[in-house]
Amino acid sequence: MSELRQSLSVTELNERIRGLLELDPMLANVSVYGELSNYKIYPSGHHYFTLKDSESSLRCVLFKGSALKLRFRPENGMRVTLNGRISVYSRDGAYQLICAGMTPEGMGDLQIAFEQLKAKLAAEGLFDPAHKKALPAIPGRIAIITSSAGAAIHDMIRILARRWPMAKILLLPVRVQGVEAPPEIAGAIRYANEFQLADLIITGRGGGSIEDLWAFNDERVARAIFASQIPVISAVGHEPDVTISDYVADRRASTPSNAAEIAVPDCLEVEEILRSYEIRGGQALRKRLQQLRERLQNYADKRVLTDPAASIDNRRITLDHTRSRLCAAQERIVFGKKQRYVQLASSLDAMSPLRVLSRGYAVASDPQGQTLRSARQLRCGDTLRLRFADGQANCRVEELEIETERE
Repeated sequence: MSELRQSLSVTELNERIRGLLELDPMLANVSVYGELSNYKIYPSGHHYFTLKDSESSLRCVLFKGSALKLRFRPENGMRVTLNGRISVYSRDGAYQLICAGMTPEGMGDLQIAFEQLKAKLAAEGLFDPAHKKALPAIPGRIAIITSSAGAAIHDMIRILARRWPMAKILLLPVRVQGVEAPPEIAGAIRYANEFQLADLIITGRGGGSIEDLWAFNDERVARAIFASQIPVISAVGHEPDVTISDYVADRRASTPSNAAEIAVPDCLEVEEILRSYEIRGGQALRKRLQQLRERLQNYADKRVLTDPAASIDNRRITLDHTRSRLCAAQERIVFGKKQRYVQLASSLDAMSPLRVLSRGYAVASDPQGQTLRSARQLRCGDTLRLRFADGQANCRVEELEIETERE
């Protein structure tokens, strides 16, 4: 008779299987590659996703502590290699890979992180030339944010002192490498702006590997540069090195030494320019003085200055001629008006009724003074008035003789 087997709960069975898997040394530290799928980041900070190839899939979890070490942002479809251990999630009875690290295939994780942050900030407009501020032509104070122990600060101070010794240089020492560097650099930029310490900011460091320059690819530093009210020159590494700070800054310098050359003018060149201005100004002044001398000499030769009375005499003669012309014109106008008056008086006299009366005619009118034009207006016994050239007579009608109208 066979022995009765011990019954296990589901939880006990899953725990037993988990123990067996975790005892396998190969599964305790395994590397597996594939394509990311269904990638989710929970509010807790843990990352849950699936790693798959053409035939199979594997559930994976990247806990918050390990996720914070990632330099890039994992995305669906990205091919990666995962390091971790196999375990069983007892509640679901499903095994999964608990990741300790993730490495992208092809480009390194830093290069991917660089491209991702570059695309993100470009989409937000942080690289837009419209936001770039003009550098001051002659800065009075320059704040340099870099390491106080590096060769870059000594090169910049030497070049600034040679090119423009009048500028005041303020060093804000920060770390430029390591996890502490980004917050220190960003904080120094904000500090310089808050207290208006300078007219221009230079931030950067000497050359190195991408890991050495990574502080200037940090999003915190990029946003601090973008928010700066003081113009910023980014001077990171050598000519081929390009960082996110270079894209955001108001001006990129190929090296820290180049940043010092960009920041200030060369005093020798300025002196030469001023000397040329002095020469040109002197030439222009002498030319102007010569023109004024010639103009003054022309005035001095004029008769109005050499014989002022002659000018007055000429004016008097002109005045007499003008007066004569005005008087002659006035006489002509008066004579013409008189002639016109005589013509109009003659015409008016010719048309006067008194002129007719002087030839033996008379004008008859009623007592009210209304002119009588017809004998039919009278009756026997009516009184009328006759107007002669030299007087008038009051008459009474004794008899009317009215002629019959001829056809």
